[in-house]
Amino acid sequence: MSELDGFTTMKRMAYLVAVLFLAAACKADPESMMQAAALDWDEPVKVASGQAYQGPWRMNDSEFLYVDDPAVALHAENTFMAWVDNAEQEVYFQVFDHDGQARMDGPVNVSGSGDVFSWLPRVAVEGETVIIAWEEILFTGGSHGGEILVARSGDGGRSFSEPVNLSNTTAGAGKGRLNPQRWDNGSLDVVIRDGQVHVAWTEYEGALRVASSNDSGQRFSEPVHVAGDDDAPTRAPSLAVGPDGRVWLAWTVGDNAAADIHLAWSDAPENGFSDARRIHASNDHADSPVIAVANDGRVHLAWTSSEGRPFRNSRIVHAHDADGSGPFSEPVVISGDKTAAYPQLAVAGARVLASWESVPRGARRPIGIGHAASDDGGGTFSAPGEIPGTARPEYGVNGGNQGLLMRKLALDERGRVALGHATFQEGEASHVWLLHGQWH
Repeated sequence: MSELDGFTTMKRMAYLVAVLFLAAACKADPESMMQAAALDWDEPVKVASGQAYQGPWRMNDSEFLYVDDPAVALHAENTFMAWVDNAEQEVYFQVFDHDGQARMDGPVNVSGSGDVFSWLPRVAVEGETVIIAWEEILFTGGSHGGEILVARSGDGGRSFSEPVNLSNTTAGAGKGRLNPQRWDNGSLDVVIRDGQVHVAWTEYEGALRVASSNDSGQRFSEPVHVAGDDDAPTRAPSLAVGPDGRVWLAWTVGDNAAADIHLAWSDAPENGFSDARRIHASNDHADSPVIAVANDGRVHLAWTSSEGRPFRNSRIVHAHDADGSGPFSEPVVISGDKTAAYPQLAVAGARVLASWESVPRGARRPIGIGHAASDDGGGTFSAPGEIPGTARPEYGVNGGNQGLLMRKLALDERGRVALGHATFQEGEASHVWLLHGQWH
Protein backbone atom coordinates (compact mmCIF):
# COMPACT_ATOMS: atom_id res chain seq x y z
CA MET A 1 0.00 0.00 0.00
CA SER A 2 1.33 3.47 -0.91
CA GLU A 3 2.23 5.81 1.96
CA LEU A 4 -0.01 8.33 0.23
CA ASP A 5 -3.08 6.09 -0.04
CA GLY A 6 -6.17 8.05 0.78
CA PHE A 7 -4.67 11.36 -0.33
CA THR A 8 -6.84 11.63 -3.45
CA THR A 9 -9.99 10.93 -1.46
CA MET A 10 -8.97 13.51 1.12
CA LYS A 11 -8.29 16.06 -1.63
CA ARG A 12 -11.72 15.50 -3.18
CA MET A 13 -13.44 15.80 0.20
CA ALA A 14 -11.56 19.05 0.95
CA TYR A 15 -12.53 20.44 -2.45
CA LEU A 16 -16.18 19.49 -1.91
CA VAL A 17 -16.23 21.18 1.49
CA ALA A 18 -14.76 24.35 -0.06
CA VAL A 19 -17.37 24.32 -2.83
CA LEU A 20 -20.22 23.89 -0.33
CA PHE A 21 -18.82 26.68 1.86
CA LEU A 22 -18.65 29.08 -1.06
CA ALA A 23 -22.09 28.11 -2.31
CA ALA A 24 -23.53 28.82 1.13
CA ALA A 25 -21.76 32.18 1.24
CA CYS A 26 -23.20 33.07 -2.16
CA LYS A 27 -26.72 32.16 -1.09
CA ALA A 28 -26.40 34.13 2.12
CA ASP A 29 -24.86 37.27 0.63
CA PRO A 30 -23.97 37.34 -3.08
CA GLU A 31 -22.34 40.77 -2.75
CA SER A 32 -19.79 39.59 -0.19
CA MET A 33 -19.06 36.14 -1.62
CA MET A 34 -15.35 35.42 -1.83
CA GLN A 35 -14.28 34.19 -5.24
CA ALA A 36 -13.58 30.51 -5.66
CA ALA A 37 -10.17 29.61 -7.07
CA ALA A 38 -10.21 26.30 -8.92
CA LEU A 39 -6.90 24.96 -7.66
CA ASP A 40 -6.27 21.24 -7.97
CA TRP A 41 -3.31 19.79 -6.08
CA ASP A 42 -1.36 16.67 -7.03
CA GLU A 43 0.02 14.18 -4.56
CA PRO A 44 3.17 15.38 -2.77
CA VAL A 45 6.45 14.13 -4.21
CA LYS A 46 9.09 13.13 -1.67
CA VAL A 47 12.29 14.85 -2.79
CA ALA A 48 14.66 14.05 0.09
CA SER A 49 14.61 12.29 3.45
CA GLY A 50 16.84 12.19 6.49
CA GLN A 51 16.99 11.65 10.22
CA ALA A 52 15.24 14.07 12.56
CA TYR A 53 17.69 15.03 15.27
CA GLN A 54 19.01 18.44 16.28
CA GLY A 55 21.67 18.42 18.97
CA PRO A 56 23.07 21.34 20.96
CA TRP A 57 24.60 24.25 19.07
CA ARG A 58 28.35 23.77 18.60
CA MET A 59 28.76 25.95 15.53
CA ASN A 60 29.68 23.90 12.47
CA ASP A 61 30.44 20.88 14.66
CA SER A 62 26.77 20.71 15.70
CA GLU A 63 25.01 17.41 15.16
CA PHE A 64 22.07 18.53 13.02
CA LEU A 65 20.70 15.50 11.22
CA TYR A 66 17.76 16.47 9.03
CA VAL A 67 16.73 17.78 5.61
CA ASP A 68 14.99 21.15 5.38
CA ASP A 69 14.67 24.56 3.70
CA PRO A 70 12.96 23.96 0.32
CA ALA A 71 13.03 26.72 -2.32
CA VAL A 72 11.29 26.62 -5.71
CA ALA A 73 11.04 28.50 -8.99
CA LEU A 74 8.98 27.80 -12.13
CA HIS A 75 10.33 28.33 -15.62
CA ALA A 76 9.16 26.95 -18.99
CA GLU A 77 8.07 23.35 -18.40
CA ASN A 78 10.07 22.76 -15.24
CA THR A 79 10.20 23.28 -11.49
CA PHE A 80 13.62 24.20 -10.14
CA MET A 81 14.12 23.21 -6.53
CA ALA A 82 16.85 23.57 -3.91
CA TRP A 83 16.98 22.27 -0.35
CA VAL A 84 19.44 21.59 2.47
CA ASP A 85 20.79 18.37 3.95
CA ASN A 86 22.09 19.43 7.35
CA ALA A 87 23.74 16.09 8.06
CA GLU A 88 25.93 16.69 4.99
CA GLN A 89 25.92 20.49 5.47
CA GLU A 90 25.15 21.03 1.79
CA VAL A 91 22.68 22.73 -0.57
CA TYR A 92 21.25 20.38 -3.19
CA PHE A 93 19.38 21.11 -6.43
CA GLN A 94 17.12 19.17 -8.81
CA VAL A 95 14.83 19.94 -11.75
CA PHE A 96 11.36 18.35 -12.01
CA ASP A 97 8.74 18.22 -14.71
CA HIS A 98 5.17 19.09 -13.78
CA ASP A 99 4.39 15.43 -13.11
CA GLY A 100 7.00 15.47 -10.37
CA GLN A 101 9.56 13.40 -12.28
CA ALA A 102 13.20 14.37 -11.79
CA ARG A 103 14.87 15.65 -14.94
CA MET A 104 18.43 14.84 -13.84
CA ASP A 105 19.90 11.52 -12.73
CA GLY A 106 20.50 12.81 -9.21
CA PRO A 107 20.64 16.00 -7.15
CA VAL A 108 23.47 18.45 -7.81
CA ASN A 109 25.60 19.57 -4.87
CA VAL A 110 25.64 23.38 -5.18
CA SER A 111 27.50 24.51 -2.06
CA GLY A 112 30.38 22.01 -1.97
CA SER A 113 31.34 22.89 1.60
CA GLY A 114 30.60 19.84 3.71
CA ASP A 115 32.33 21.18 6.81
CA VAL A 116 30.18 24.34 6.94
CA PHE A 117 26.41 24.64 7.37
CA SER A 118 24.57 26.01 4.33
CA TRP A 119 21.04 27.22 5.04
CA LEU A 120 17.84 28.51 3.46
CA PRO A 121 18.58 28.80 -0.27
CA ARG A 122 16.75 30.91 -2.86
CA VAL A 123 16.36 29.99 -6.53
CA ALA A 124 15.97 32.35 -9.52
CA VAL A 125 15.77 31.15 -13.14
CA GLU A 126 15.86 32.77 -16.57
CA GLY A 127 16.47 30.72 -19.70
CA GLU A 128 19.40 28.40 -19.02
CA THR A 129 20.64 30.60 -16.16
CA VAL A 130 19.97 29.36 -12.62
CA ILE A 131 21.04 31.48 -9.65
CA ILE A 132 21.07 30.01 -6.14
CA ALA A 133 21.80 32.19 -3.11
CA TRP A 134 22.02 30.95 0.46
CA GLU A 135 23.35 31.69 3.94
CA GLU A 136 26.68 30.04 4.71
CA ILE A 137 27.57 29.77 8.39
CA LEU A 138 31.15 31.00 8.12
CA PHE A 139 32.73 32.25 11.33
CA THR A 140 35.12 34.98 10.23
CA GLY A 141 34.95 37.07 13.39
CA GLY A 142 32.17 39.01 15.04
CA SER A 143 29.40 37.66 17.21
CA HIS A 144 27.41 35.80 14.51
CA GLY A 145 28.61 33.60 11.69
CA GLY A 146 26.91 34.21 8.38
CA GLU A 147 27.79 35.10 4.80
CA ILE A 148 25.72 35.32 1.61
CA LEU A 149 26.96 32.98 -1.09
CA VAL A 150 25.81 32.72 -4.69
CA ALA A 151 26.41 30.04 -7.31
CA ARG A 152 25.48 30.28 -10.98
CA SER A 153 24.58 27.72 -13.61
CA GLY A 154 24.57 28.47 -17.33
CA ASP A 155 23.33 25.03 -18.37
CA GLY A 156 19.94 24.82 -16.68
CA GLY A 157 21.28 23.55 -13.37
CA ARG A 158 23.32 20.59 -14.54
CA SER A 159 26.46 22.21 -13.14
CA PHE A 160 27.25 25.27 -11.02
CA SER A 161 30.12 27.69 -10.63
CA GLU A 162 32.21 27.90 -7.51
CA PRO A 163 30.23 29.85 -4.89
CA VAL A 164 31.00 33.56 -4.56
CA ASN A 165 30.82 35.36 -1.21
CA LEU A 166 28.82 38.57 -1.75
CA SER A 167 28.79 39.84 1.84
CA ASN A 168 32.33 39.40 3.22
CA THR A 169 31.36 40.69 6.64
CA THR A 170 31.68 39.89 10.33
CA ALA A 171 28.20 41.37 10.98
CA GLY A 172 26.26 38.10 10.63
CA ALA A 173 24.79 38.18 7.10
CA GLY A 174 21.52 36.34 6.58
CA LYS A 175 20.33 36.98 10.12
CA GLY A 176 16.98 38.70 10.53
CA ARG A 177 17.11 40.10 14.06
CA LEU A 178 13.80 40.23 15.88
CA ASN A 179 15.47 41.11 19.17
CA PRO A 180 18.95 40.45 20.62
CA GLN A 181 17.93 36.93 21.69
CA ARG A 182 15.84 35.92 18.70
CA TRP A 183 16.41 36.02 14.97
CA ASP A 184 15.58 34.12 11.80
CA ASN A 185 18.22 32.77 9.49
CA GLY A 186 17.45 33.04 5.80
CA SER A 187 16.97 36.82 5.81
CA LEU A 188 17.81 37.14 2.11
CA ASP A 189 16.27 37.10 -1.37
CA VAL A 190 17.26 36.94 -5.05
CA VAL A 191 15.61 37.89 -8.37
CA ILE A 192 16.59 37.79 -12.04
CA ARG A 193 15.09 39.55 -15.07
CA ASP A 194 16.61 40.37 -18.46
CA GLY A 195 20.01 39.25 -17.24
CA GLN A 196 19.88 41.55 -14.21
CA VAL A 197 20.39 39.68 -10.92
CA HIS A 198 19.81 41.29 -7.53
CA VAL A 199 20.53 39.75 -4.12
CA ALA A 200 19.33 41.36 -0.88
CA TRP A 201 20.18 40.39 2.68
CA THR A 202 20.20 41.74 6.22
CA GLU A 203 22.78 41.42 8.95
CA TYR A 204 22.39 40.68 12.63
CA GLU A 205 24.01 44.04 13.31
CA GLY A 206 21.21 45.71 11.38
CA ALA A 207 22.13 46.69 7.84
CA LEU A 208 20.13 45.81 4.69
CA ARG A 209 22.34 45.46 1.62
CA VAL A 210 21.84 44.69 -2.08
CA ALA A 211 24.40 43.41 -4.60
CA SER A 212 23.62 43.43 -8.34
CA SER A 213 24.85 41.86 -11.56
CA ASN A 214 24.19 42.94 -15.14
CA ASP A 215 25.60 39.80 -16.76
CA SER A 216 23.34 37.04 -15.43
CA GLY A 217 25.29 36.60 -12.23
CA GLN A 218 28.83 36.27 -13.56
CA ARG A 219 30.04 39.39 -11.71
CA PHE A 220 28.42 41.41 -8.92
CA SER A 221 28.69 45.01 -7.79
CA GLU A 222 29.83 45.98 -4.34
CA PRO A 223 26.87 45.75 -1.93
CA VAL A 224 24.79 48.91 -1.52
CA HIS A 225 23.64 49.85 1.99
CA VAL A 226 19.88 50.46 1.69
CA ALA A 227 18.76 50.88 5.31
CA GLY A 228 19.26 49.82 8.90
CA ASP A 229 21.86 49.89 11.64
CA ASP A 230 22.33 48.46 15.12
CA ASP A 231 19.73 50.82 16.59
CA ALA A 232 17.11 50.04 13.89
CA PRO A 233 17.94 46.57 12.57
CA THR A 234 16.35 45.49 9.29
CA ARG A 235 14.83 42.08 8.76
CA ALA A 236 13.21 39.81 6.16
CA PRO A 237 13.92 41.49 2.80
CA SER A 238 11.80 40.58 -0.23
CA LEU A 239 12.61 41.50 -3.85
CA ALA A 240 10.46 41.75 -6.97
CA VAL A 241 10.95 43.16 -10.47
CA GLY A 242 8.20 44.94 -12.40
CA PRO A 243 7.51 44.71 -16.14
CA ASP A 244 9.48 47.95 -16.66
CA GLY A 245 12.54 46.54 -14.89
CA ARG A 246 12.02 48.55 -11.71
CA VAL A 247 13.26 46.65 -8.66
CA TRP A 248 11.08 46.69 -5.56
CA LEU A 249 12.36 45.91 -2.08
CA ALA A 250 10.25 45.36 1.05
CA TRP A 251 11.43 44.66 4.58
CA THR A 252 10.54 45.09 8.24
CA VAL A 253 12.51 46.02 11.35
CA GLY A 254 13.50 44.36 14.59
CA ASP A 255 13.63 45.56 18.20
CA ASN A 256 10.23 47.21 17.74
CA ALA A 257 6.89 45.90 19.02
CA ALA A 258 5.10 48.14 16.50
CA ALA A 259 7.29 47.31 13.51
CA ASP A 260 5.97 48.38 10.09
CA ILE A 261 6.61 47.23 6.54
CA HIS A 262 9.05 49.43 4.62
CA LEU A 263 9.13 49.77 0.83
CA ALA A 264 11.69 51.21 -1.59
CA TRP A 265 12.40 50.96 -5.32
CA SER A 266 15.24 51.46 -7.75
CA ASP A 267 15.78 51.59 -11.49
CA ALA A 268 19.51 51.02 -10.96
CA PRO A 269 20.05 49.14 -7.67
CA GLU A 270 23.82 49.25 -7.97
CA ASN A 271 23.47 53.01 -7.44
CA GLY A 272 21.02 52.84 -4.53
CA PHE A 273 17.30 52.89 -3.75
CA SER A 274 14.62 55.50 -3.20
CA ASP A 275 13.82 56.75 0.26
CA ALA A 276 11.84 54.13 2.11
CA ARG A 277 8.22 54.65 3.06
CA ARG A 278 6.12 52.81 5.60
CA ILE A 279 3.11 50.85 4.43
CA HIS A 280 0.08 51.22 6.72
CA ALA A 281 1.93 52.24 9.86
CA SER A 282 0.10 51.07 13.00
CA ASN A 283 0.61 49.81 16.54
CA ASP A 284 0.42 46.21 15.32
CA HIS A 285 3.59 44.25 14.66
CA ALA A 286 4.25 43.68 10.93
CA ASP A 287 6.72 40.99 9.96
CA SER A 288 7.98 38.69 7.18
CA PRO A 289 6.78 40.74 4.18
CA VAL A 290 6.69 39.29 0.68
CA ILE A 291 6.32 41.43 -2.43
CA ALA A 292 5.26 40.52 -5.97
CA VAL A 293 4.60 42.63 -9.07
CA ALA A 294 2.06 41.65 -11.74
CA ASN A 295 2.69 42.10 -15.45
CA ASP A 296 0.43 45.17 -15.44
CA GLY A 297 2.65 46.80 -12.79
CA ARG A 298 0.36 46.24 -9.82
CA VAL A 299 2.40 45.82 -6.64
CA HIS A 300 1.22 43.23 -4.11
CA LEU A 301 2.33 42.85 -0.50
CA ALA A 302 1.53 40.20 2.10
CA TRP A 303 2.85 40.05 5.64
CA THR A 304 2.31 38.69 9.15
CA SER A 305 0.29 41.06 11.31
CA SER A 306 0.28 40.51 15.08
CA GLU A 307 -1.42 42.24 17.99
CA GLY A 308 1.00 44.49 19.81
CA ARG A 309 3.99 42.16 19.84
CA PRO A 310 5.61 39.64 17.49
CA PHE A 311 3.40 36.65 16.61
CA ARG A 312 0.64 37.35 19.10
CA ASN A 313 -2.62 36.20 17.45
CA SER A 314 -0.86 36.60 14.13
CA ARG A 315 -2.72 36.65 10.80
CA ILE A 316 -1.71 37.05 7.15
CA VAL A 317 -2.80 40.27 5.47
CA HIS A 318 -2.64 41.46 1.87
CA ALA A 319 -2.59 44.93 0.29
CA HIS A 320 -1.93 46.20 -3.23
CA ASP A 321 -1.44 49.35 -5.27
CA ALA A 322 -1.80 50.01 -9.00
CA ASP A 323 1.87 50.85 -9.48
CA GLY A 324 3.40 51.11 -6.00
CA SER A 325 3.55 54.91 -6.04
CA GLY A 326 0.27 55.65 -4.31
CA PRO A 327 -1.43 54.53 -1.11
CA PHE A 328 -1.87 50.80 -0.80
CA SER A 329 -5.31 49.32 -0.30
CA GLU A 330 -6.39 48.69 3.26
CA PRO A 331 -4.81 45.45 4.55
CA VAL A 332 -7.25 42.54 4.35
CA VAL A 333 -6.87 39.43 6.52
CA ILE A 334 -6.74 36.48 4.12
CA SER A 335 -5.82 33.70 6.57
CA GLY A 336 -9.07 33.62 8.54
CA ASP A 337 -9.15 33.53 12.33
CA LYS A 338 -6.50 30.83 12.83
CA THR A 339 -2.96 31.66 13.84
CA ALA A 340 -0.80 32.03 10.73
CA ALA A 341 2.66 33.43 10.00
CA TYR A 342 5.45 33.70 7.42
CA PRO A 343 3.55 34.10 4.16
CA GLN A 344 4.58 33.21 0.63
CA LEU A 345 3.19 35.19 -2.32
CA ALA A 346 3.05 34.50 -6.06
CA VAL A 347 1.39 36.56 -8.80
CA ALA A 348 0.68 35.88 -12.48
CA GLY A 349 -1.60 38.31 -14.29
CA ALA A 350 -4.75 38.81 -12.24
CA ARG A 351 -4.08 35.65 -10.25
CA VAL A 352 -2.69 36.12 -6.74
CA LEU A 353 -1.80 33.14 -4.55
CA ALA A 354 -0.70 33.36 -0.92
CA SER A 355 0.33 30.57 1.42
CA TRP A 356 1.46 30.53 5.04
CA GLU A 357 2.56 28.43 7.99
CA SER A 358 -0.51 27.25 9.93
CA VAL A 359 -0.24 27.06 13.71
CA PRO A 360 -2.97 24.95 15.37
CA ARG A 361 -4.38 26.19 18.65
CA GLY A 362 -2.00 25.35 21.48
CA ALA A 363 0.79 24.22 19.16
CA ARG A 364 4.31 25.59 19.40
CA ARG A 365 5.28 24.77 15.83
CA PRO A 366 3.41 25.15 12.53
CA ILE A 367 1.67 22.11 11.12
CA GLY A 368 0.49 22.29 7.53
CA ILE A 369 0.34 25.06 4.95
CA GLY A 370 -2.68 27.32 4.52
CA HIS A 371 -3.54 29.24 1.37
CA ALA A 372 -5.95 31.69 -0.23
CA ALA A 373 -6.29 32.81 -3.83
CA SER A 374 -7.61 35.71 -5.88
CA ASP A 375 -8.36 35.83 -9.60
CA ASP A 376 -9.26 39.52 -9.70
CA GLY A 377 -5.91 41.09 -8.90
CA GLY A 378 -6.29 40.87 -5.14
CA GLY A 379 -9.71 42.54 -4.98
CA THR A 380 -11.23 39.49 -3.29
CA PHE A 381 -9.79 36.24 -2.00
CA SER A 382 -11.13 32.74 -1.65
CA ALA A 383 -11.90 31.36 1.77
CA PRO A 384 -8.66 30.22 3.43
CA GLY A 385 -7.97 26.51 3.29
CA GLU A 386 -5.27 23.97 3.98
CA ILE A 387 -3.22 22.65 1.10
CA PRO A 388 -3.96 18.91 0.98
CA GLY A 389 -1.14 16.66 2.11
CA THR A 390 0.80 19.29 4.08
CA ALA A 391 -0.55 18.49 7.56
CA ARG A 392 -0.13 14.81 8.30
CA PRO A 393 0.50 13.69 11.90
CA GLU A 394 2.73 10.81 10.85
CA TYR A 395 5.22 13.30 9.38
CA GLY A 396 5.26 15.68 12.35
CA VAL A 397 5.52 19.46 12.25
CA ASN A 398 6.60 21.79 9.47
CA GLY A 399 10.30 22.22 8.83
CA GLY A 400 12.15 25.50 9.10
CA ASN A 401 14.29 24.63 12.09
CA GLN A 402 16.73 27.46 11.34
CA GLY A 403 14.09 29.99 10.37
CA LEU A 404 10.85 30.25 8.43
CA LEU A 405 11.93 33.02 6.05
CA MET A 406 11.72 31.03 2.81
CA ARG A 407 10.74 31.39 -0.86
CA LYS A 408 8.92 28.15 -1.57
CA LEU A 409 5.85 29.12 -3.66
CA ALA A 410 5.73 29.80 -7.40
CA LEU A 411 2.98 30.47 -9.96
CA ASP A 412 3.24 30.93 -13.73
CA GLU A 413 1.05 32.47 -16.43
CA ARG A 414 -0.48 29.08 -17.31
CA GLY A 415 -1.73 28.62 -13.76
CA ARG A 416 0.89 26.07 -12.78
CA VAL A 417 1.76 26.14 -9.07
CA ALA A 418 4.78 24.73 -7.24
CA LEU A 419 5.17 24.55 -3.47
CA GLY A 420 8.11 23.30 -1.44
CA HIS A 421 7.36 21.84 1.98
CA ALA A 422 9.45 20.29 4.76
CA THR A 423 8.37 18.09 7.67
CA PHE A 424 10.13 17.04 10.87
CA GLN A 425 9.07 14.18 13.12
CA GLU A 426 11.56 14.39 15.97
CA GLY A 427 13.55 11.22 16.49
CA GLU A 428 12.05 9.55 13.42
CA ALA A 429 12.44 11.24 10.05
CA SER A 430 12.56 14.52 8.16
CA HIS A 431 11.39 15.03 4.58
CA VAL A 432 11.41 17.62 1.83
CA TRP A 433 8.36 17.55 -0.44
CA LEU A 434 7.34 19.09 -3.75
CA LEU A 435 3.67 19.78 -4.44
CA HIS A 436 2.30 20.78 -7.83
CA GLY A 437 -1.05 22.38 -8.48
CA GLN A 438 -3.04 23.67 -11.41
CA TRP A 439 -5.24 26.75 -11.48
CA HIS A 440 -8.13 26.28 -13.95
